[in-house]
Amino acid sequence: MRTSLVTGSVLLALVGSSAARPADTPPLPERLADTGGGSQLITAEAAGTGSTTGTVSWWNLKSGKWVRAGSAPARFGAEGLAEGDERVQGTNTTPTGLYDLPYAFGVEAVPAGTRYPYRRAGDRSWWCQDNEARAYNRWVEPRPADCRAGEAEHLVAYPEQYARALVIGFNYDRPVRGRGAGIFLHVNGSGATAGCVSVPAPSMDRILAWADPARRPHIAIGTRSGTTAITRY
Repeated sequence: MRTSLVTGSVLLALVGSSAARPADTPPLPERLADTGGGSQLITAEAAGTGSTTGTVSWWNLKSGKWVRAGSAPARFGAEGLAEGDERVQGTNTTPTGLYDLPYAFGVEAVPAGTRYPYRRAGDRSWWCQDNEARAYNRWVEPRPADCRAGEAEHLVAYPEQYARALVIGFNYDRPVRGRGAGIFLHVNGSGATAGCVSVPAPSMDRILAWADPARRPHIAIGTRSGTTAITRY
């Protein structure tokens, strides 16, 4: 009889412990203020604003639930992350916020299976970052006279990082001069970025094979907590 009482007490304790345990934390996209309205999402999360590394994950919305399709280690700006609406150009910070992904590009040929619009970069391909230029924060080909070479990126000069990339729509639709230009999701270089988000080359290929423009993917960039918490966006 004593054995039965002890066993019953243990079972009751286990049931009580299970009932008191908090529910599983919802997947990250379900905790965001906004996901962009599409059924695909990329999240790029760092521990804090001073971090230069973190995690990129990509998600599908299935039957009303967000399901992770993949994940990879990420790199951020050499000076960490900064609120996108307050970022200053040239600070080597990655802008936090929720952004669309206008198109893909690369020095290399479009990877098999890519559905995103893809621009192949060549010798005449530049990204204009000149605050005085009409084509500020735009791909230009060839580089116009009012976009100084010292204030632009010659895309083929970065064959490793820009082998394949997605344009992040930061400061893109209505560019604010001095806020920043040329923010991409691209392949890792030798270390932290100048403000972009980067991932290993195989992960970039997987993201391009996964991304479907018909599903309107966005990217949310932020930190685990604080004023730049990814859940705010």
